[in-house]
Amino acid sequence: MELGFKKLDVWRKAIDFADSVIDLTENLNTQAKHYRLIEQVEACSASVSANIAEGKGRNSNKEFIEFLYIARGSLYETISFLSLFEKRKWITKEQLNKLEEAAVEIASMIKGLINAIAKNLK
Repeated sequence: MELGFKKLDVWRKAIDFADSVIDLTENLNTQAKHYRLIEQVEACSASVSANIAEGKGRNSNKEFIEFLYIARGSLYETISFLSLFEKRKWITKEQLNKLEEAAVEIASMIKGLINAIAKNLK
């Protein structure tokens, strides 16, 4: 038996995204260790896939949509933190751009999933 959320392409992309963010945080270009910020960006990046999974496991499509919106918010939060990291020169513009491209794709997939589910609610 496979859990339903594992069949979702958007969940797999979100897992890869979080893995990339965690890889990045393990090699930040900063002398001081800003543990709270690092923990927070790791947490919000992991929260994207976690909320997709939790929403898929809920009783209703309405709840699933709510969790997809939360996942999208966590995705945006992640990019906000990474933008700050780039501004402080802890990561490069190229690293930020690569993750932002992945985030745009995931956000688009989340939106598509929300629209598809909402269509069935009517």
